Amino acid sequence: MNDLRVRPATEADLPTLVRLRDDAARWMLARGIIGQWRPGELGEEHFRRVMAHGEVWLAEGGGGVGGAWELWWEDEDAWGPQPPVAGYVHRLMVDRDTAPPGTGRRLLEAAERRVAEAGRARVRLDCLADNAQLNAYYRAAGYRVVGHKQGKPQPGGAPKSFTLMEKELMQKELLE
Repeated sequence: MNDLRVRPATEADLPTLVRLRDDAARWMLARGIIGQWRPGELGEEHFRRVMAHGEVWLAEGGGGVGGAWELWWEDEDAWGPQPPVAGYVHRLMVDRDTAPPGTGRRLLEAAERRVAEAGRARVRLDCLADNAQLNAYYRAAGYRVVGHKQGKPQPGGAPKSFTLMEKELMQKELLE
C-alpha cells in the first residue's frame, strides 16, 4: 500500500465503510479495548448522513481499501460553538487485514492536508478518555490534550467521556 490514494467516499462505498467500522470494532474488542466501538453500531445511514454534512474519505492502494475517516467542519457536541478555524477528524479506520503498519498515520496526515487545503489552521479530534493507547497514539502524532468532554452524545449508544485533542497545522502545511 505504498501507493495509497485518498478520495471522497461515494454512495457505492457505504458497505465498505460499514465493514471497516465493524472490523475496527472487532479488532478493538479482541484486544480488550471495551467501550470504544461495537460491531453493528453504525450502518450505512450514518455514513450517508456524514457525507451530506461533512466529508468521508476512503484510502485505496495495492488493489484494496486501506482505511477511511470522517472529516467534519464543526463538532458542537464535543467542542461547543467554535469559529471556523478547525477541521474535526472522526472514525479513523484502518483495514488491519490489508494495510501495512503506518497506514493510520498516513490517513491522519491526509486528513490534516485536507483541513489545511480548506484554509483552517487546526485539526481537532476526540477519543474515549479511558482509551490510553489511542490517546498516546494521537499525542505521538503531534496532538495535544486541550480539554475533556463529559457525556458526549453517541450515535446508537449512551453518552461517553472524551479527551479533546488538537494539532496546530504548521504554516508550510497551510501553504501546500
